[in-house]
Amino acid sequence: MPELPEVETVARSLEAQLVGRTIIGLAKLDWPRMLTPPASDFAALVAGRRIEVIGRRAKWLLLHLDGGWTLAIHLRMSGHLLVAEPAAADAPHVHFALDLDNGRRLIFDDQRKFGRVHLLDPQGLAMLDAAHGPEPLAERFTPEVLAERLRDRRAPIKALLLDQRLIAGIGNIYANEALWLARIHPLTPGGALAAEHIAALHHAIQEVLAEAIANQGSSLRNYRDGYGRRGSQQEHFNVYDREGEPCPRCQTPVERMVVAQRSTYVCPQCQVL
Repeated sequence: MPELPEVETVARSLEAQLVGRTIIGLAKLDWPRMLTPPASDFAALVAGRRIEVIGRRAKWLLLHLDGGWTLAIHLRMSGHLLVAEPAAADAPHVHFALDLDNGRRLIFDDQRKFGRVHLLDPQGLAMLDAAHGPEPLAERFTPEVLAERLRDRRAPIKALLLDQRLIAGIGNIYANEALWLARIHPLTPGGALAAEHIAALHHAIQEVLAEAIANQGSSLRNYRDGYGRRGSQQEHFNVYDREGEPCPRCQTPVERMVVAQRSTYVCPQCQVL
């Protein structure tokens, strides 16, 4: 599933293509369950709206429209967005498309049909915002904030990093990578981390996410940016999906375990429980 770096990359790649464009109307919808509100209401509300700003909150892509409306799009496991010629919307896995005023279309290709498109008013946007923890790359996300979020938590730190209510945007890939960089075992209870470990984890989270954004995210399966380009962060993984391969730091073979029902990769020498 695309995580913060992938969604941020998509947002940046769509900015030059969409900001200032006007939505003419709903061009295609063949999977109504992905859409909120219902298609007839959605089509009436978006028609004629100008795309003013493109941003991100957690793993949600946000297209801020005039009139106070926001298109909130979650790519889920197999979704990707493209700005393309109208004929591209005929592809078999394109389930949603918007006509734009320059003759092109914003299309949502989603093979597994898990993606979601919500049209939110200001109250709905505020609810989405409130459902997520702080942004890990924001200036206000300090080691002290991280410490407070983890205080008295008994759950494994890996599970806590995946909890979007605690910290926004981190998923399985970058939780693995950050814990390796910080030399923290994934099963360590969050509330048991000492101040120096929290400082190391804070630094690792920001470093891992920033590097992934610089490399346009990780393309393992379906992920592409708004131009259809693959990311390259998968070429720089230290432990994720590297079971049996040598740890880049100490050469000990990387091990796999399951934490919070997710595949978890750890160096038994560098990340001691």
